[in-house]
Amino acid sequence: MLSSTVNARVRKGRISDAEVLAQVFSDAWRQTYRGIIPGTHLELMIDHRDTAWWRRAVHARHGLATLEVNDTVVGYATFGASRMRGCKRGELFELYILPSHQGLGFGEYLFESCRHRLDKRNYRGLVTWALTANQRATDFYWRRGGRPFAEVRDSVGGQRLQKIGFSWT
Repeated sequence: MLSSTVNARVRKGRISDAEVLAQVFSDAWRQTYRGIIPGTHLELMIDHRDTAWWRRAVHARHGLATLEVNDTVVGYATFGASRMRGCKRGELFELYILPSHQGLGFGEYLFESCRHRLDKRNYRGLVTWALTANQRATDFYWRRGGRPFAEVRDSVGGQRLQKIGFSWT
């Protein structure tokens, strides 16, 4: 008999997660940004986020949450104080899940966990940014109740890309 039970939990990132986080980052970024970020630059960005980088990231000032499904890390999110000058809100910096686990509700679970952690820090709402060309992310944040508040252009690998900021109060 097959079991349909899925055990999912969000916990603080650990040094022992570094190797799998590097793989989650690599797989998720390749799937998400292929065709959006110039290929050579995308690969350089992925190479930069190696296991050693993730070991250091565990000790960073911002939060690092890992998503485990059946005791296997399949996603992560980083969050903390907003990087926008004068903003008293929390910010979700990154949220990525292995392609094999996308579209199954795990992203919402991880998002809400981070939102709760930021609420406990008494921020006055939440902001996050997504590349406008990343339709999957912009739709995700819209469905979570985020509303656009700003658009900026950023240069990535010599290409000008538009980002949209989402806000929750």
